[in-house]
Amino acid sequence: MSEHLDLRSDTVTRPTPGMRRAIAEAVVGDDVFGDDPTVRLLERRCAELLGKQAALFMASGTMSNQVAIACLTRPGDEVLLEASSHSYLYEAGGPAAISGVQLRPVPGERGLISAERLRASLRPRDVHFPEARVLVFENTHNRAGGRVLSLERMRETWVAAREAGLQIHLDGARLWNAAVASGVAESRYAELADTVSVCFSKGLGAPIGSMLAADAETIERARHVRKRLGGGMRQVGILAAAALYALDHHRQRLAEDHRRARSLAEGLAGIAGLRVDLDAVETNIIIIELERGSVQEWMEELERAGVLVVPFGPATLRAVTHLGVDDEDLSRAVAAFRDVAGRR
Repeated sequence: MSEHLDLRSDTVTRPTPGMRRAIAEAVVGDDVFGDDPTVRLLERRCAELLGKQAALFMASGTMSNQVAIACLTRPGDEVLLEASSHSYLYEAGGPAAISGVQLRPVPGERGLISAERLRASLRPRDVHFPEARVLVFENTHNRAGGRVLSLERMRETWVAAREAGLQIHLDGARLWNAAVASGVAESRYAELADTVSVCFSKGLGAPIGSMLAADAETIERARHVRKRLGGGMRQVGILAAAALYALDHHRQRLAEDHRRARSLAEGLAGIAGLRVDLDAVETNIIIIELERGSVQEWMEELERAGVLVVPFGPATLRAVTHLGVDDEDLSRAVAAFRDVAGRR
C-alpha cells in the first residue's frame, strides 16, 4: 500500500519546496529582544491584512486564543462562546487554568450565536453572578463543518454584544478560508472583534504558527502573557518566513481545497449507508454521517484501504481537503468509502 491519503485535518500539510527554500534563506534574529526582522515583517503584514494596529506571532492557534482571553478578562469573569467552539472543546480547559475565567457555552446555528440568543443568555448584573466580559466568534467554524459565518449576522450579534458591554475575540484559525469562500476580506470580519487570531499551519500549509492582532496596547499586554506561557521564541524568523511564503503563495489556492471538498462530498453522498449535507460544505471540511456500522470500524477499515479520517461524533466522521490532496486522491477516497460501505 502506498502512503496513506491523510484527510484527518489540514494541519497535516508539509512545507512545499518553495517554502523550504524560504525557511532556509530566512534572515533571523532574537525575537524576544525584538531583533528578528522576518518576524517583524510578518507581524506588520498581518496587522495590515486584518486592519489592526499591531500583531504578535504565536506558536499556535490555541496559544493565540488563550492569550487573547487572558488580555480581555480578569479572574472570575465569564466568557460566552458557541457551544461547539474550539476554545470550549479543544483547548484543554485553558481559559479556567490560565485566566481563571468561566466559560458559558451558548447553542448557536451554523456555528453562530444569534443576537436574540445572546441577549437571552446574558444574566442581570448581580453580586451572585460572574460578570460577562467577552464573546468569542469562530470563523470558519470547525464543528459546524467549516461553515463561513455570515458577516451580516455576525454584525447583528456584535451589536448585541456591544450593547451588553462585551469585548469580542475572533478565533479566525481558518479565517483565510472564510475570506476566499465568501469574497469578504479578512479585515472586514476582523472589524467585528477587538482581538483576532489567524493560523498559518492549517490550509496555508506552514509547519507552525499563528498570529494575534489587536490594538497596540493589547498587543503589548499579549507579549507579556505570551512570555509567561513560554511562548517567547528566539530565531523564529525561519518559521515566520514559512508563514510569509504561505501568505504570498497559498491563500488564493484555498479555493482549490474548497472545490475538492465539494467534489469529494458529492462522491460520498452517492454511497448507500452514508449521509452528507452538501449545503453544509462551504470550505474544506466534510462531515460524514454513518447509517450503519461504528465509527471505529469505519476508521479501521478505511485505514486498511489507505485513507485516514477522524471521528467527529458517535456516528460521524470528518474529512478535510488541503494542500496535500489532489484530484486523483478524491477518486481514491470515494472508492475506499464505497468499498467499506459495500461490506456493511
